[in-house]
This record gives sequence, C-alpha cells and structure tokens, in this order.
Amino acid sequence: MSLSEPLTLDPTGSDHHGEHRTLRARGPATRVDILGVTAWSISEPALLKKLLTGPEVSKDGRQHWPRFAEAVTTWPLALWIAVENMFTSYGGDHRRLRRMVAPSFSARRVAALGERVERMVDDLLDELATTPDGQAADLREALCYPLPIRVISDLMGVPEARREGFRELVDSVFSTTLSPEEAAANTVKLYEALDALIVEKRDDPGDDMTSLLIAARDDEGDGSALSETELRDTLLLMISAGYETTVNLLDQAITALLTHPEQLAHVREGRATWSDVVEETLRYEPAVKHLPLRFAVQDIPLPDGQVINKGDAVLPSYAAANRHPDWHGASADSFELTRSAPGPEHLAFGHGAHFCLGAPLARLEGTTALEKFFARFPEAELGVPVTELRPVPSLITNGHQTLPVVLRPAG
Repeated sequence: MSLSEPLTLDPTGSDHHGEHRTLRARGPATRVDILGVTAWSISEPALLKKLLTGPEVSKDGRQHWPRFAEAVTTWPLALWIAVENMFTSYGGDHRRLRRMVAPSFSARRVAALGERVERMVDDLLDELATTPDGQAADLREALCYPLPIRVISDLMGVPEARREGFRELVDSVFSTTLSPEEAAANTVKLYEALDALIVEKRDDPGDDMTSLLIAARDDEGDGSALSETELRDTLLLMISAGYETTVNLLDQAITALLTHPEQLAHVREGRATWSDVVEETLRYEPAVKHLPLRFAVQDIPLPDGQVINKGDAVLPSYAAANRHPDWHGASADSFELTRSAPGPEHLAFGHGAHFCLGAPLARLEGTTALEKFFARFPEAELGVPVTELRPVPSLITNGHQTLPVVLRPAG
C-alpha cells in the first residue's frame, strides 16, 4: 500500500500490535481510515505531545471540523464527537467545564477513598475465594469490572439497580463493530438512562457528584455554569471513562504479571512496587489504543514535509506511541518493571490540558487491587494459554473478552 493511501484500521483490534508497528513504520504521522473517516494518526511521542499541548489542535468538531454535520448523522463513533462536555471542548469552554469536575478528583479526595476501595477489593476477593481449587474464574467479570463500577457509581450516586444497565450501554460506546444504526439506538438508550438518573437525583439529592453537578446547573438556571446538555454529557463522561479504562488496566496488569513471572518476582522481592506495575502496564498495554478525535485549527507542517491541513481530523494513537523505539529503545515491546530513569513514561492518560482527571483514582484502584489479589492468591495462573485470550472487539478499548485465571492448583 502506498503511504499516500490511508491505512484502514481494523475495527476489531485483532492484531493491534502489528497494526501499531505499521503505523510507526509509516512515519510520525500518517493518514488512516477509522470507520469511514480519514484522520491523521499520530504515533511519534514528541510530535504527539506537541500537538496535545499546542493551540493548533482542538477537540471541538463543531467549530473546527468541516465534516462534523455529516459525521454526526452517519459515523458509528458519532457520540465521541457529538457530546458537549470537557472531552470535546476547546479553550475557555474546556477550562469552565473541567473546573466543575476537578475538585472531586483532587489528591485529598482520592486519598480519602483509600479505605473504601480496600473494603470493596476485600469483598470481591472473598467472593473469588469460593472458587473451587483447580477451576478457572473469569477475573474480568469477577474483579476487573465490578471494582471500578462500584467506585465510580458510589462517587456519582448511581443506584445499585441502575449500574448493570449503564455498564451494558457504556460497553457499546467503546465498541467499534456496531453499525451506525446500532450505535444511534444505543445512544438513545444511554441518554434515557442518564435522564432518569438526573430526575431521580433532582427529587432526592445525595452527597455525590451527580447531585453536585445538578445543583450547579439549577442554581445558575441561565446555563452560565452548566447547560442541561452539558450536565448529562458530563455525567456520561464521568460514568464511562470512570470505569472502562480501569477495567482494562486491571485486566492487562494481571495478564502481564501472570505471563511474566520474573517481573512479578521483582515486586515480591522488593525490586519494584505495585505502582511500578501500574505505570508499566499503562505503557505496555494502555487501556485506550486510539482516542477519537481532534481537529487542526490551522495548517500544521510536519517534520517529514507533509502538512496536516486546517480542518483535518487527528487521531492520537497512544498505544503505538507508548511502544515507540525512539522513546523506550530496543526494550519498547518488553514488559519491564525495573526500567531505568525516568521510568515507564507513557501517554495512557493523555497529555496537556485534556490529561485525564481520573488518573489518581485509577492508580489507587490499580495498586490496591493488584497488591491484595496477588497476596490472596499467590499461586494464581492463567486458565488458558495467553494466545487464546480474545481481545475486546474495538480499536479504542484495550482488554480481553474474558480473563480465565486458576486461583489455586487442583487438590
């Protein structure tokens, strides 16, 4: 294939490492087809950081993408560009919306959650302990999913009865194998669930983020603080980003440690920490592979002579950048907990103004769950060969459909 032709990204993500090697081989930036939309995939870390921190790239397609009106009616990933929250905002709007949410993820607030997260993990491990010896448990279903769902649902005030419904709808948001019609139908159901939550919290507010955001919206009824659309789209962002990425972090960390026992030994023998595990997992297998979309506010000349034209779509390819040999050398494709300084740098949480607010919470959940799991089940091993683990069918999210693990040997 000529480098002038867009590389079509596999919507199932069946061989994402091979695809990311191809992206890097095509240069710092290359044109790709993402479900019918042409964008510039950026896989070179220095260029990606530059674009993520500069004003020449925006996340607001309404202002800066000529194809926006067409894409929101025909593109399967329309929701990723159509929402009105800090994820798709630019400049002053982004700062306003981020300020609404940031206090809930301060270092003090997250630290205060430590004991609650520990109790949740202990409860889940107690349930796992009932698994018969020699029998595999699906850790994605029994640990990786329920922990972040419980944490974010508590923060957001999502009632127990609504949590499973939100999970199913959010899973479909991250799917890249749905037709435009299926994606649109899922969006309708998702907003119906969000609207029902807002009505419930307006009638019976609690000490949670949803109630606080509703109060901010209602106290300034002119929309100067938060419009009704921004309110529900901010709730969508918090609920979806608040659990999906942590699910994959736990999934990939457990997989990596069980398939690299020499690295697990580093932790057990004090040469590495559980924080090192989390950071290297985020570099080695980030929860999000590609994150759609950003848009060029002006013409952007590239080092190789190409030009990203004003109005072109830009696709940050975080997973490809994380393993770039220019950043991590010959060991970029290796899972190594004892990397020399500056350590396992990565872009798993983004970079610049849109750096993930929930990163401290994800790190807390990751270190807590991993330390407690491997202390409780020191003989755990994968229940199938690693080659039989099936990826989630998505070019965005990076996890396994199931994660069978034998917690104790038979007998």
